[in-house]
Amino acid sequence: MTALKTFSYEAMDHAGVIVKGKIESESSDAAAKALSGQRLVPLEITGQGTGLNKELSIPGFGGKTKLKDLAVFARQFASMTSSGLTLLRSLGILEEQTEKPKLKEAIAKVHADVQGGTTLSTAMSAHPDHFPLLMVNMVRAGETGGFLDDALARIALMYESDANLRAKIKSAMTYPVIVLLFSLLLGTGVIIFIVPVFEKMFKQLGGNLPLPTQIMVTLSHNMLWIMPIFLGLTIGGFKAYKWAVQNKPEFRLKMDKLKLRLPVFGPLFTKLAISRWARNLGTLLAVGVPIIQALEVVGGTSGNAVISAAMDDVRDTVRVGGQMSTTLEKHPLFPSMVTQMMQVGEETGQITDMLDKLADYYDKEVETATESLTSAMEPLLVVLLGAVIGVMVICLYLPMFSIYKHIQS
Repeated sequence: MTALKTFSYEAMDHAGVIVKGKIESESSDAAAKALSGQRLVPLEITGQGTGLNKELSIPGFGGKTKLKDLAVFARQFASMTSSGLTLLRSLGILEEQTEKPKLKEAIAKVHADVQGGTTLSTAMSAHPDHFPLLMVNMVRAGETGGFLDDALARIALMYESDANLRAKIKSAMTYPVIVLLFSLLLGTGVIIFIVPVFEKMFKQLGGNLPLPTQIMVTLSHNMLWIMPIFLGLTIGGFKAYKWAVQNKPEFRLKMDKLKLRLPVFGPLFTKLAISRWARNLGTLLAVGVPIIQALEVVGGTSGNAVISAAMDDVRDTVRVGGQMSTTLEKHPLFPSMVTQMMQVGEETGQITDMLDKLADYYDKEVETATESLTSAMEPLLVVLLGAVIGVMVICLYLPMFSIYKHIQS
C-alpha cells in the first residue's frame, strides 16, 4: 500500500473565495483530484518532507514548460471551466496564480488573444514551447464538438498520468545518480588533494613509482587543465548530439532504434514508448479528433522516431480503408499483445478503451521494470564505489614495496 503524504494546498471554492489547508494523499495529482471532488479548484499544491523523492534538474537546460506544470495547469483549467467559470475568467485566474514566469507570460498572451476574439486552440498554438501540439489538437476538438470541459478534463488526466509516471522514474533514478556523482567527486578529490601529499613523501624516501601510481601522479599534475577540457567536451558533445537529434531525422531514427535495443535499458524504453503512444492516441480519439489527424499528432509528439515512422505507415493504411492492427504487426516495436488488443478494439468498436487499458498496463510495467532495475543497480553501485576507493588505495600504496626494497638495499 502506498504511504500517504501531507500536502499544503491553496484552492478556490464555488463562490470564488481562496481557501488554504492541508490534505493527506498518495501524490499531488491524487490530492488535486480529491480537492476537485470537494468542489474546490486547486490553485497550488506543495508537498512536505519530500526528501530524495525530488526530481533532478540541471540549471540552464530546457526552456519548455515542464510536464508537471502542464498537468497542474490542465487540472486547474478543467476544474474552473467545469465549475461554471467563463473561459476568460478562468484564464485570468490562471494568469494570476501561475508562478512560472514564462508560462505566466504565455497564459497572459492567450488570455489577451481570446479576449480579442481568437479561439482558445489558435491562441495556444502560438506558444508551442508551453502548449504542446497534442494539447492544442485536443482543445480544438473540444471546441468544435462543444465539449471543451470534457476535453480539458481528459488533458488533465493524461498529463497527470504521464507526469506521475515520469516522477516515479526520476525518483527511482535519484539514488544511482547521486552515487555516481559521489564516486566521480571522490576520485577527483583524491587525485587533486591526496596524491600530491603521497608524491612528496615518495620523493623523499626514494625509489621508482609503479606505472599505476605514476598515472595518478600525472593526472594530478594536469588536472587543472584536464578537467575544464573534459567538461567542455562533455557539454559540447551533449549539445552536438541534441542538435543532431533535432535536425537530422536519419540520425534520430538510428539513435532511437539503438535505445530500444540496449541490453538492460532497451525493454524499459520500449515499454515507456508504447505506454505514451497508447495514452496519447486513446485520449485524442476519446475527445473526437479524427483518426487520421490523431495518428499524425501522435507520430509527431511521440518523442520516438521509431513510433513516428510506424504511425506514418498506419496512417497510410487507414487512409485507404485498412486496419491499424494489420500495419502494427509489421513493426517489431509493438508486441503481439498490443496488436491483438487493437484488433479486438477495431472489431468491437472500442479502440479507445483498448488503448486506455494498454496505457494502464504498460504504466505498471514501466514502474515494475524501473523498481527492478534500480534494485539491481544499488548493490552494483556500492561495489563500484568500493572498487574506485580500493583501486586508488592500492595505487597509492604500491610504491611502499619498492621503497621497502630500496631501504633494505
